[in-house]
Amino acid sequence: MFKNILIATDGSALAQKGVDQGLTLAKALAAKVLIVTVSEPWTSYVSGEMAISFPVKEYEEQVTANAAKILGGVAEAAAKMGVPCETLHVKDKVAAEGVVETAKARNCDLIVMSSHGRRGLSRVLLGSQANSVVTHSTVPVLICR
Repeated sequence: MFKNILIATDGSALAQKGVDQGLTLAKALAAKVLIVTVSEPWTSYVSGEMAISFPVKEYEEQVTANAAKILGGVAEAAAKMGVPCETLHVKDKVAAEGVVETAKARNCDLIVMSSHGRRGLSRVLLGSQANSVVTHSTVPVLICR
């Protein structure tokens, strides 16, 4: 069935539900997993005469450290379950784009991720990375709520 599962996480408690389900499924199927976290590109915000920006170097250091923490924790959980695991930090992409592109490039046959399950106006205003992954992916996507 599925032999190469991509599990997407942002390190949140909600994303952990998808991680747990993905690792459990991978163990049951004797599949290997690719754990992915995506960080968005650095941006600066300008409002009137005042510019607020987070220096690029500091941003990259922070993002890299955060990704290492997220991926390290998931890799540790996978090891405890005996699930073969690889980790990947995708930089400078919108989450959905990074997940879909990585799944295609790494020949994954399933994507597992969590969703907030937003509806109505909050979905319009905040968007849905899970919905975007489902819409653009060429492989099956398992959404955990």
